[in-house]
Amino acid sequence: MTRQRTIRPDPGGTVPATAMVMAAGLGKRMRPLTATRPKPLVEVAGKPLIDHVFDRLANAGVRRAVVNVHYLADLLEAHVTNRDDGIAVTISDERAQLLETGGGLVQARDLLGDEPVLVINSDNLWLDGPVDTLKLLSHRWDADAMDALLLVVPYARANNHQGQGDFRLAADGRIVGRRKAGTVAPFVYTGIQILHPRIIRDWPEGPFSTNLFWNRAIEAGRAYAQVHQGLWFDVGTPAAVPKTEMLIANG
Repeated sequence: MTRQRTIRPDPGGTVPATAMVMAAGLGKRMRPLTATRPKPLVEVAGKPLIDHVFDRLANAGVRRAVVNVHYLADLLEAHVTNRDDGIAVTISDERAQLLETGGGLVQARDLLGDEPVLVINSDNLWLDGPVDTLKLLSHRWDADAMDALLLVVPYARANNHQGQGDFRLAADGRIVGRRKAGTVAPFVYTGIQILHPRIIRDWPEGPFSTNLFWNRAIEAGRAYAQVHQGLWFDVGTPAAVPKTEMLIANG
């Protein structure tokens, strides 16, 4: 039996200096918008999805970002390296093979350093609640107790989400399980997390999902979640774009 531990966020905690932005996907569900551009460059509310992410990173004080690329990689690389926001961009090149999320972390491992990193999916769009979301997540982080800290949103507030949820949580925020077959899980993963690089170990060859690393952390009692206090949007299909823009416009 895993013993529960009360996690006390460090009120002086700082946002990790390095982020990894996952941007290598094919964007198949977003076709035809992705016929001539990678999904992170699809515009929502006046700017590309990946710019929403980078703006949040810059506001939170992140100064270095590793971006993995595969589909229409030249377009994406040119876009992120030409931004002028003080964030130094390093490209993790997956042009030869799309490695999925877990394989992408492995490919970028030597670029990430040995301190905790923010890992963010580039097709996310979120609005802060009472405080900056990335700072809230960082204040919750406890390196002694955690290998992974995921930002989640209640299923009922997962705008545009077409799945059935992802995780079940204990009262202290520890992730205690996945969605069971035939049920809806109460919390949806937002695509935003803090990982300690020590979790990236003993990986299989080729493409694989971050689920491998998460499952190990869950079994060890070292995977936790922070519930998002603001708005979050799953922008995975063309139909989700105008819905998201309408929700943002309506506050």
